[in-house]
Amino acid sequence: MKTPEELRSHQWYGTDGLRSFSHRARTRQLGYLPEEHLGKPVIAILNTWSDINPCHVHLRERAQAVKRGVWQAGGFPLEFPVSTLSETFQKPTPMLYRNLLAMETEELLRSYPVDGAVLMGGCDKTTPALLMGAASVDLPAVFLPAGPMLPGHWRDEVLGSGTDMWKYWDDKRAGLIGDCELAELESGLARSPGHCMTMGTASTLTAAAEALGVTVPGASSIPAVDSGHERMAAASGRLVVDLVHRDLKLSRILTREAYADAVTTVLALGGSTNAVIHLIAMAGRSGIKLTLDDFDRTARRVPVLANVRPGGRYLMEDFHFAGGLPGLLAQLTDLLHLDRPTVAHPTLRAQLAGARVHNTDVIRDRDHALADEGGVAVLRGNLCPDGAVIKHIAAEPALLRHTGPAVVFDDYRTMQRTINDPDLGITADHVLVLRNAGPKGGPGMPEYGMLPIPDHLLRQGVRDMVRISDARMSGTSYGACVLHIAPESYVGGPLALVRTGDLITLDVEERLLRLDVPDEELARRKADWTPPPQRYGRGYGALYNDQVTQADTGCDFTFLAREGDVPEPYAG
Repeated sequence: MKTPEELRSHQWYGTDGLRSFSHRARTRQLGYLPEEHLGKPVIAILNTWSDINPCHVHLRERAQAVKRGVWQAGGFPLEFPVSTLSETFQKPTPMLYRNLLAMETEELLRSYPVDGAVLMGGCDKTTPALLMGAASVDLPAVFLPAGPMLPGHWRDEVLGSGTDMWKYWDDKRAGLIGDCELAELESGLARSPGHCMTMGTASTLTAAAEALGVTVPGASSIPAVDSGHERMAAASGRLVVDLVHRDLKLSRILTREAYADAVTTVLALGGSTNAVIHLIAMAGRSGIKLTLDDFDRTARRVPVLANVRPGGRYLMEDFHFAGGLPGLLAQLTDLLHLDRPTVAHPTLRAQLAGARVHNTDVIRDRDHALADEGGVAVLRGNLCPDGAVIKHIAAEPALLRHTGPAVVFDDYRTMQRTINDPDLGITADHVLVLRNAGPKGGPGMPEYGMLPIPDHLLRQGVRDMVRISDARMSGTSYGACVLHIAPESYVGGPLALVRTGDLITLDVEERLLRLDVPDEELARRKADWTPPPQRYGRGYGALYNDQVTQADTGCDFTFLAREGDVPEPYAG
């Protein structure tokens, strides 16, 4: 147990110098009595709430519950607003700003009198950003997931946010529903605060955080508006004070074994392809090298057990009451590292003791898995020498081995403008190719990867095609979409050399993505290729362009991902 003098915040408050006198005086200015904070663990509550982030609109209230828990445990809570990163509204993509929130998190925790932190996130990029920044500082910390929203409803249909948005938008384009139905869907698709209640990126990443061992057990699937979510928030506040007293830093939790178990979890969930990028980046901040090959090797031995959309049938509330992540992990104990610690228990084994599955259709056992292999496959070939990914569990099986001629779009706006041009002659056998949508080319690697199927094919009943890009796609999306091609076309990767009419072969079983063009011809094309102009002349965008790495290494900033010491600030 730490003594008051051993607390990090003691440097600000507990010495006899002028600066400590000033810090105490300014804390009186804030309205706090000495006995409310002196000698107590100071807990930063990093809150990604904002008025324009529907995933986090309830977190202002949840912060009060966290404070309640901190007070109960004898700590002193301080709430800090940080970047909100709304997947819904922020353009060109919040992925452009993930590293900015990670920087903000790291520097805020380092520069203030903070002994521990509760990290409040959930919307896609907030979870990895908060954990990346906190891992770089290495204080005791608990992650608090925002929680999934309630299931959507429209007439007699149960809707999944994102997934059913794509489905019904295509139905509208195919002439199967009209404007009136679409207006009704607008009011039924997302009915409450919380992130997507499908197994999209948000649910995948918060589950990964729970698997890493940095949340209250079972926290990742509690519906955002359930009273259990408020109780979990208070428990998070109590827990982090205990972690400070025990000096249990994130580095003791975020081990190589923890990241391996997070990869296993993502694959067993049939989770979002975005988790590949984020977990690689997160592991890098913990000083651990995680690669695409680690994902693919694990995928070959991990079955998909979560029957949750878009790869399955149910939604996150069903998953929660079926047993949540503890129930799912209890089916995989032979594949997990059970003797590693979590923030809540001495070992993962102890954390999973007593975990049960209450609905075996929602959370399957190994004998009745949705798929024998994990839901994400890593592809290699001359079109993606550094790798690409596909969520094959959410694709039409007939397309997982396919050869077809390419139709190439040089950017997303051109694709939007011309995808329905009859002169392109697009058939269901074509391979739609989008380039200049990667980390630098997007910029920020937007979720453009689920390219729209042309209207005339939708009217014929076509609902899936092979689509290839250096972009990402929403975890709520589906289809035979090859993503994260590395290196990206903007920096001269092979995707930049594809021409309309070239044959492309996809073979998921063989983990192959190949451009069927002779090497000599590709060399000629490469010699004729000219780099595109820089996207940004100044500002954060210029920093991003200079520093961001490729998808296969996590899209972190080079100067943040590298090894090196950062001194503690002098508070004296």
